[in-house]
Amino acid sequence: MRSVRWKRWPGSSVGSSTRATSGARARKWVLGVATVVLLPLGIAIAGSGATASAGFNPAAFDFWVDSPVMGPIKTRVLRAADGNTNRVVYVLDGQRAPETLNGWEIETNVPEVLASWNINVVLPVGGMSSFYADWNAPSNFFGISPGSAGSSTGSGATEAFLAGPGKSYRYDWETFLTQQLRFALRDRLGFNPNRNGVFGLSMGGSAALTLAAYHPDQFSFAGSYSGYLNISAPGMREAIRAAMMDAGGYNVDSMAPPWGPQWLRMDPFVFAPRLIANGTRVWVAAGSGLPMSEDLTIPLLAATDRVVRGAPLEALALANTRAFQVRMMTLGAQNVVYSFPPAGLHAWTNWQDEAYRMIPDLSANIG
Repeated sequence: MRSVRWKRWPGSSVGSSTRATSGARARKWVLGVATVVLLPLGIAIAGSGATASAGFNPAAFDFWVDSPVMGPIKTRVLRAADGNTNRVVYVLDGQRAPETLNGWEIETNVPEVLASWNINVVLPVGGMSSFYADWNAPSNFFGISPGSAGSSTGSGATEAFLAGPGKSYRYDWETFLTQQLRFALRDRLGFNPNRNGVFGLSMGGSAALTLAAYHPDQFSFAGSYSGYLNISAPGMREAIRAAMMDAGGYNVDSMAPPWGPQWLRMDPFVFAPRLIANGTRVWVAAGSGLPMSEDLTIPLLAATDRVVRGAPLEALALANTRAFQVRMMTLGAQNVVYSFPPAGLHAWTNWQDEAYRMIPDLSANIG
């Protein structure tokens, strides 16, 4: 989801006087409204309606690479503070990934924090609803190719037949990230193509584990925040269908046929043994679905919207992540860190704080 930009450095205080006043007033009202509407809304409310103004970072730069399938793709790159080229992390966006900037740059200061840890930051741009996968076909419904009436902006199912990324061509994101982009970064910037890190939120969290499972030479670390890590569980395909329709009008059936090898290949619950065999360092996290104090110190209607949209999505991600945890534990995995904070919505407040917790472990396991 997209929400009002909220940023702080680790350890800093944020608006203590504001928290004491508007937070106290808003808390009971927001949570009361949320309690009434969360259950009937369920997954159908996937995502958020508004995108915050872009948080352009002048220290980062555009890095364009051609995909043979998708055409020119923009990536934003932020260099490590000490100038090294050995330590690299790919930071993946969520389901509403815009074509302008990666959401982590728009909504958080995490790229800057990573750079201060002497890590080169790679921020792929675009790929709304793609799961960063190689799709079976361009997104379409009933075999009808999208028209030229406009491009996808993420407003929902009304865009199903509009042209746009992944509709006028087939998404080929896994190949792009592990071939074209990887080696362009090596050849043009000198970046180490091996023992990189990758992490992401929601859609990007699931994709991070997939990339590490099938490309262990490239990724030695993978992190998933609020990811859907058990996508073959009952009801999950239809939940993802609803979310993808809401985020730009994309068709899950164009991504991977139901229950076939391509779908199972994308399911972290299924490929969990690969992560263990690879020795990948894995970080998996999900919030409780309860709001953090920062979620309630914004304007009242925005706080209500954030809770109503973010709580059920995070509850679903938490259930998926817990299932993945049980799966890994039954396999005897010793390579996973689990993080389940007592508060956290499907929102940038949660994901930014989770990144702060994860960065030391990431730093120790790449390069």
